[in-house]
Amino acid sequence: MAVEMGWPETVMLCATAFTVGTVHTLLGPDHYVPFVAMARAGDWSTARTLRVTAACGLGHVAGSVLIGLVGLAIGIAVLRLESLEAVRGDLAGWLLIGFGAGYFLWGLLRASRRQSAPTKPLPTAGTSIWTPWLLLLLFVFGPCEPLIPLLMYPAAKASPWAVAGVVAAFTLATVGTMLVAVLVLQFGAAAIRLPRLDRFAHAMAGLAILACGMLVRAGL
Repeated sequence: MAVEMGWPETVMLCATAFTVGTVHTLLGPDHYVPFVAMARAGDWSTARTLRVTAACGLGHVAGSVLIGLVGLAIGIAVLRLESLEAVRGDLAGWLLIGFGAGYFLWGLLRASRRQSAPTKPLPTAGTSIWTPWLLLLLFVFGPCEPLIPLLMYPAAKASPWAVAGVVAAFTLATVGTMLVAVLVLQFGAAAIRLPRLDRFAHAMAGLAILACGMLVRAGL
């Protein structure tokens, strides 16, 4: 029979979840670089950038929480859930690579058209409605690998409040760290102005996202 967890144990587990969520996010540039790159290319406001970042962060965690809770409910072993998360990680990496490569090529084409017709306004993909939705889709597919093992322990102790605490702490750490990192990098990027390279902003954004996808595939 499962033994109920005490408050000290629950608090310690939540603190661990918060720490792991923060470190996991900081060590993964794919959690913040794409937003800074797209905001710079699309001339997003700070408010819009933070809204998109927060939505993607919540979707990022929600995908793993849903898989973890379903797995717990039907009794799937942790190793199988971690294998499923690994598959999602591979898929997320390839999606980032594909999106980044396509956006990079589109950015180069747009830059060449802008050079040949500098007075003609061109459509801006970075400000269109589909770009944030694509980022959200990419992040929903992206796994939170450390979250599954963290959920297993309180679940084994039959403590739903501890499970909720772990999810809340991990979500707060992940989304909060994403927002802070994006805000800091966006202010830093705003201080760097290279007018001659402005027409390559979309291409450079695509290159940054492509690099993040390659880092994900490399296991970073």
